[in-house]
Amino acid sequence: MATLNIYEADAPEKVTTYSNFETVAEKLSEIGVTLQRWVPETKLKPDATEKEILSAFEGPVKKLRDKYGFQSADVISLHPNHPNKSEMRKKFLSEHTHSEDEARYFIEGEGLFYVHVEKQVYGILCEKGDLINVPKNMKHWFDMGEKPTFRCIRVFTNAEGWVAKSTGSSIANNFPTIEK
Repeated sequence: MATLNIYEADAPEKVTTYSNFETVAEKLSEIGVTLQRWVPETKLKPDATEKEILSAFEGPVKKLRDKYGFQSADVISLHPNHPNKSEMRKKFLSEHTHSEDEARYFIEGEGLFYVHVEKQVYGILCEKGDLINVPKNMKHWFDMGEKPTFRCIRVFTNAEGWVAKSTGSSIANNFPTIEK
């Protein structure tokens, strides 16, 4: 179940928490972030390939493409033994923006998105079945944890895929990681 923590950007100790999915989705909608719950249509084998995953989720991926104009999709899968997990976590943990929407559909596991809007920071814990869409140019970062366990379908309008522009801010250092 998705959980939302809303913090004061300059006082992270001031936090309000929401755990009712409809309330979380409504609060995020107020800032332009979409959160939906999609029930997976197909069970996957633990060793499913990217092609098998995209085929199994063809319906939801088509909905994303039709709604947001996405052109391509891929699967990112991270596990505690992934050889590049530390480098990837560091890259995602820096506040950044994108020139396109960032949409992720969690097939397995969980991840923590932070969205920085004016004087507030929204921490969204996404889990299996959650679709999050962060609008283009919105400041955000993502924490997958020290021992990541998730699999997500990512969709892009940009042919290069995931391209981030760092804000140069260290604000992400002031907020709890997924472990906390």
